[in-house]
Amino acid sequence: MSTFLAEEYQFLHSVFQRTVYTMSRCLFQGLPTAVRKTMKSRALLAGCVLSCFLGGCASSLPWVDSQQAAIEKEKYGLNADQRIKELRQQAKKSRSDDSEAQAEFSRELVNEMLAEHDPRVRAEILQLCADFDNPSSRAICIGGLDDPDTLVRIAACDAWLQIGGDEAVQYLANRFRSDEDVDVRLHAIRDLGALGNEAAIPVLAEALEAPDPAVQFRAVASLKEVSGRDLGNDVNAWREWAEDPAAYREEWSVAEVWRQIF
Repeated sequence: MSTFLAEEYQFLHSVFQRTVYTMSRCLFQGLPTAVRKTMKSRALLAGCVLSCFLGGCASSLPWVDSQQAAIEKEKYGLNADQRIKELRQQAKKSRSDDSEAQAEFSRELVNEMLAEHDPRVRAEILQLCADFDNPSSRAICIGGLDDPDTLVRIAACDAWLQIGGDEAVQYLANRFRSDEDVDVRLHAIRDLGALGNEAAIPVLAEALEAPDPAVQFRAVASLKEVSGRDLGNDVNAWREWAEDPAAYREEWSVAEVWRQIF
């Protein structure tokens, strides 16, 4: 609430309290003592309730909130949630446009990405760009993989999962190999599995050699998705399989059949 509105409500609050007190004195004079005590208690209770409403709840009144929002928008511009909502609306409209209009929208997103300071908004831009197949959108998805914020790099991994293809395998593999944040590396491995592309097998085999058990476990889960096989959670079994996947294509061991059944 603005300073002016806050002072106005404080003034009204004090006036209301004085008015209730004066009215109570006028109404109670001449009444029996027992009646005065009862009415006074009820009046005080009602006064407290109304006082709390005027003093504490006034800031949530709809016309106050909308007025304050308009003031803040004029002074500071849209907040992150508002910018995300606006970008989604623009992207929805652009999806129904022709390729030239979509390319123009993507070029605008490049400028938005470069100027945006909030990682949540940058992450949203990446998700929107995955829907547009043009050089500007692809440039955003590539650049997002090197964003300084972890949230944005994870969003870039998901964007490449949505794009798919061998190019996605390449960028996700590079992100796994180069990123220093374990959450991003785990996310890249997960997305490589979700792609279901056998081109990801070599990098997933590399992940099996990682010293972090969490990375090894995630690599095993992704290899299950890519290969369509279930060799259990034995890292050594998957290492052996990854050395020559072609040698196992025609094999179907009894143990593997039982694992799939149970």
